[in-house]
Amino acid sequence: MIFRREVQGLAIRPIAALVLCLLAPVAVHAQLVGDAASAERLSDAWSLRFAPQLTETPSVPGVKAATIGLGDAVTGTVDSDVSLKGAAELRRYGFVVKGDALHYDVDGDMADAYGHVSIVSKGDVFTGPFGQLHVDASEGIIAQPRYRFYLNGGWGSGRRAELLDNERSKIEDGTYSTCDCDGNPAWYIRASQFAMDRGADEGVAHNGVLYFQNIPLLASPWLSFPLDGARRSGLLSPTWSMSSKNGVDITVPYYFNVAPNYDLTIAPRYMSKRGEMLSADYRYLTEASSGSLSIAYLPNDITTHERRYSIDLNHIWRLGSGFAAYVNYNRVSDANVSTDLGSGSAFPTSSTTLYQQEAGLTYNNGPWSVLAREQHWQSFSSDTTYNREPQVNVRYNRYDVGGFDYGFEADATRFTLASDDVTQGTRFVFNPFVSYPVVRPGWFFTPKIKWHFASYDLTSIASDAPTGQPHSVNVNVPTLSLDSGMTFERAVRLWGGSYIQTLEPRLHYVYTPYRNQTYVPLFDTTEADFGLGELFTDNAFVGNDRVSDESRVTAALTSRLIDAATGDERARFVIAQRYDFIQPRVTLYDTESTANVARTSLIAGSSIKVGPDLILQNALQYSQSDNYLTQGSIGFAWAPATAHVVNVAYRYTRANTTLDFQPVNQIIVSGQWPLAKNMASVARINYDMSTHRLIAGLLGLQYDAQCWSLSLGMEKYTNATGSTSPSTGTRMLMQLQLKGLSRTDRGLLDQFKADVPGYSSTPADETPVSRFSEYQ
Repeated sequence: MIFRREVQGLAIRPIAALVLCLLAPVAVHAQLVGDAASAERLSDAWSLRFAPQLTETPSVPGVKAATIGLGDAVTGTVDSDVSLKGAAELRRYGFVVKGDALHYDVDGDMADAYGHVSIVSKGDVFTGPFGQLHVDASEGIIAQPRYRFYLNGGWGSGRRAELLDNERSKIEDGTYSTCDCDGNPAWYIRASQFAMDRGADEGVAHNGVLYFQNIPLLASPWLSFPLDGARRSGLLSPTWSMSSKNGVDITVPYYFNVAPNYDLTIAPRYMSKRGEMLSADYRYLTEASSGSLSIAYLPNDITTHERRYSIDLNHIWRLGSGFAAYVNYNRVSDANVSTDLGSGSAFPTSSTTLYQQEAGLTYNNGPWSVLAREQHWQSFSSDTTYNREPQVNVRYNRYDVGGFDYGFEADATRFTLASDDVTQGTRFVFNPFVSYPVVRPGWFFTPKIKWHFASYDLTSIASDAPTGQPHSVNVNVPTLSLDSGMTFERAVRLWGGSYIQTLEPRLHYVYTPYRNQTYVPLFDTTEADFGLGELFTDNAFVGNDRVSDESRVTAALTSRLIDAATGDERARFVIAQRYDFIQPRVTLYDTESTANVARTSLIAGSSIKVGPDLILQNALQYSQSDNYLTQGSIGFAWAPATAHVVNVAYRYTRANTTLDFQPVNQIIVSGQWPLAKNMASVARINYDMSTHRLIAGLLGLQYDAQCWSLSLGMEKYTNATGSTSPSTGTRMLMQLQLKGLSRTDRGLLDQFKADVPGYSSTPADETPVSRFSEYQ
């Protein structure tokens, strides 16, 4: 034991020096060696020493740590007891006891402290008028305590605190909060007893009541909460909304941290217009598998008087040696489940009429890729989406073998539908290809030959099939393509900066002779879009049931401006034109007129980064054969700082069969912008210029305080399923989050992220905290 008598001023200075020497090297990762790593004495042999770097050396097993006492006056018996008065301190590795007066029984290793008592253990501080501590066991009591956990900012008070060891404690008749104030916290828990376990980083309140702004929100005989930022089981932030379809809608999710690689969220939900609903989300991850299971169940919908549910299962097995298996199973009780009962506050503004149920086996090894699957669809529309019962797809690709690239795709599929009056059967496809790419600095040239062979064996034929439709159909179609391009660069100075400007011409030619495909059924094929992504494809259709006849050239010119110092692309300009030398004759349906098949079109687009904060983009497609604008968009994104973003866009798409002959003519505005300290606005507007109506709108407010946040929103939405006409609705949404008690991104924050591109949550406090941050 070491005891030293000091006046108060002298006692503070060496301790302050010790704090500085411990904290200063935190940002230094390299460890000192030799004399530089040695501690420097401040004065004589009994003084504290100045440590040149932050290190923590645990006690040697079997060796009792030294005990240091400080005070204005000291009396005692050698190796028996000691009394300290005036700024008394007792220090041992890992803890400190302070008080106006302190008595230490050496034999019993018991310390009694009186007046302004403070007990510090691994960064946790308990203060009160009286304390008693069994030092080595870190076991004792403190009367009328106030406490603070510096690692997570938790604090509170109580009638009595019992320290069980250096990690566990109990607070009788106390409070707990993480709000950074000692007076009137925004939220707190009051309980008859708190059980704090720093080892498990969990606190439990027995017979607790949660208060927010002094209003009781929740009472429970048992409440658990985290003592750090890691995942913990417990209640997540509830979500509340009021909508025209569901009425008052409240969801209270509970999160179970089953294991580091398993978790489960149970979410009871009440809707005043529909009833009680329960949903569950289970996620798992192992060395050989991963997946999730989501289930929602409404036993009796008050509005529809039906039992409603949804199931979503995704699972992947990694079997090894290139093999894997998977299951994707989606099923719902009716077509409107996704729109009527969208989970939480994140309401789906679009819906689906198809739900996939699929299981398969895959193999990937070198040039080989194999897929074997069984695929079914639950459909609520008149669309004929075929099941695959089963499908086997094999792909083989080799590159740069003597300068050649070659490979093939082989596919055998049995297509079925539940309806009797449809064409069904088996299709076998074999698509080989060979190409010889010539790539040199500044240019490339790639000739390619491919062949499409398809054989159909039909088991049933629809009544509306072409007259004379045979049960067996074969088709062979060759395709030749020539792709070439060049890249030119030059240095330029613009706007006072140095840039590299490129000029990249590209020419792509495709020739496919005409083959009569009138009797080829349509199982999985549709027309391809014509955009920047489809400019250089060699087939106007997507799928294996149609190959377009073509003698077509596509010419494109791209120019970029690249910052010479950083490599950042500041601007890009693209113009492309597609021209048909012959009138295409192959159509998707045999009833279509070939007069409307010409695909001669012009595409132009640009993307310009005006400084680091503003991006301008536009694109358009013009049909030269029909003399009208097919589709176009123009807009900008401005993000001058974190949580400052404005997006404005105009989109136009001419009416076509895919859009049910309804054009898209919309202005879309969205943004996130601070209004005052801790308060930000979020908004989105989708306005249809053709019908002169608001399709969707969202107006939200976020208030983010130090220990809590509140999100509010008002939304108008439009959704549709294949079986009903579009429906509209409005709703109000609210989510309260108490930081340090629960943390989640579910609910309204999901809605903000989905509606506002570039949306960002309030950044978390990144100030590093350790048990030395408030060293005493």
